[in-house]
Amino acid sequence: MEARKIFVEELIRDLESGELQLPTLPEVALRVRDAVEDENATANRIAEIIAMDAALSARLIQVANSPLYRGRNEIDRLPMVVSRLGNSLVRSLVTSQVMKQMFQATSDAVDQRLRGVWEHSVQVAAIARALAAQFTRVAPDQAMLAGLLHDIGVLPILYRAEERDELLEDTVLLDDLIGELHGCIGAAILRHWKFPASLVAVAAEHENLQRSHDGPADLIDVVQVANLQARLDSSHPLADCDWSSVPAFARLGLADDVHEIELTDRREEIEEVQGMFA
Repeated sequence: MEARKIFVEELIRDLESGELQLPTLPEVALRVRDAVEDENATANRIAEIIAMDAALSARLIQVANSPLYRGRNEIDRLPMVVSRLGNSLVRSLVTSQVMKQMFQATSDAVDQRLRGVWEHSVQVAAIARALAAQFTRVAPDQAMLAGLLHDIGVLPILYRAEERDELLEDTVLLDDLIGELHGCIGAAILRHWKFPASLVAVAAEHENLQRSHDGPADLIDVVQVANLQARLDSSHPLADCDWSSVPAFARLGLADDVHEIELTDRREEIEEVQGMFA
């Protein structure tokens, strides 16, 4: 277990010292975030920033005309997209759409794992959005973004592992390291990106399944339930979790003996969200 000890100590040391290279958001996402936080920014100004990225512009127009968000008429101009979706949702969607660019690796082994993390994150995002709308007062699109971000801490671990053949070859050890470290690293990434504390907490706490708090269901509760739902019928350790022991289910108003959440009425919506990030 010497390799494990060394890896953990190095990663934590570099994280605490600021030497761990954290992924950065693309410039367009940072500029959009700054613009939507400016109370004087107009839809035209925000649209001008988005227009700097042709692929992102096309994607947002497509999303605005999707069954999830479309109005009476189809729109093809970015200022109209911003007006229809609203600043907060535009910020979330821009962040979401550019994130996939980060899930790239130079080796086939890591690339396969990154694809798996991305696909799981998309699934959790779609389920979290549906759960928030059906069972909570949490904003559905904030839940969607939280679901997409919850495992972001896996990226630096895999990038480091890419440099060490012994870790890539020992899949059990690598899975164990990811399980132990990805929460604290994910929280560090989201703090680095200046995301709100509620999203930082999702990265840090989404696998703290005994977490207790006062008040109604929050973002962490929604993502915990979505994460467990997405892990059903998988080989992941969370697939064997006893849901009746997880307080988040009760806070969402779900029965103690539930084994699978009935989301049939929102299946089409979930598939739409997953397709949006495909």
